[in-house]
Amino acid sequence: MGTFAASTRSFLSVAASVLIATSGSSAEGREPGGTEPEPRTYSSLSPQKGWASPVADDETFSFFLAELLEYRLSEDGGEGRWDTYGWRGGDYDRVWVKSEGDVSGGGGQGDVQLVYGRLVSRFFDFQAGVRYEQLWGDGPDPSRVQASVGFQGLARYFFEAEPTLFVGPEGDVSGRFTGGYDLLLTQRLILQPRLEMVAAVQDQEKFGMGRGLNDIDVGLRLRYELRREFAPYVGVNFRQQYGETARYARDAGEETLQWAFVVGARVWF
Repeated sequence: MGTFAASTRSFLSVAASVLIATSGSSAEGREPGGTEPEPRTYSSLSPQKGWASPVADDETFSFFLAELLEYRLSEDGGEGRWDTYGWRGGDYDRVWVKSEGDVSGGGGQGDVQLVYGRLVSRFFDFQAGVRYEQLWGDGPDPSRVQASVGFQGLARYFFEAEPTLFVGPEGDVSGRFTGGYDLLLTQRLILQPRLEMVAAVQDQEKFGMGRGLNDIDVGLRLRYELRREFAPYVGVNFRQQYGETARYARDAGEETLQWAFVVGARVWF
C-alpha cells in the first residue's frame, strides 16, 4: 500500500510540473491581456533597403551541347551530321546559338540560329531570333536569312521537344520539329530514340523543299557515358523524303529513302 501511495505521489508531481511548464510557455507567447501576438512577418513583405537577396537567381551561366556529332554510313556512301546548341544567361533570359546540318563529298547543307530565349513555363523556353541557312555543292550555293520562332524544353513524361517555325522575307514559311527521349538502361548506358520532321507551306525549289511534309528522320542510338560530359554512341538511322521534295532529290540523283549505320559522340560542357 505504501509503495502504491508513493508511486501515485510521484506521478502527480510530474504531471503538475508538465502543466506548469506548458502554461508558462503559452503565457510567454501572448500579449498583455491574453491576446495572441501580431505576426512578425508577412508573405507580401516588400524588399527592404540594404537587405541581401533571399535567392541568388541573377547569376550568369553558360552551356554547350553537341547532341549529334556523328558519321553516317549507308549504301550511298558516308556523310557527317551535327546538331549542336549553346546558351549563355540566367534562369529566365538566355541568348542561344544553334547549328545543325550535314556534309558529304558531294556537298551539304547547314544552318545557324541566333535567338533570344525566355523561360515561359517550368520546363520550356520561348525563343525568337534569326536563322541563316546555306547549301553548297557542285551547282549554285543558295543561302537565305529567316526569322526563327519556337519553343524548346522538356515535355510531359520527359520527352525533349523543339518545334520551330521559319519565316523568310518573301513570305516563305517552313517548320521543323525535333523530339527525343532518354531511356536509362543503366546509370551510364542510355538508349535514345529521336525524331525529326521538316515541312513547308510553299514550294522552295532552290532549297530542295516542296510544299507539305518534306522528310522524316528517325534514329535509335545507344550511348555509354564514359563521363557525364562525353558519351560515344552507335545506332541506326532511317530517312524518308516525300512529295515534291522527293522529286527534287531524284532529279538531283539522290536517294529518297536511306538506312544508315551511325557512330558518333554526345559532348557537353
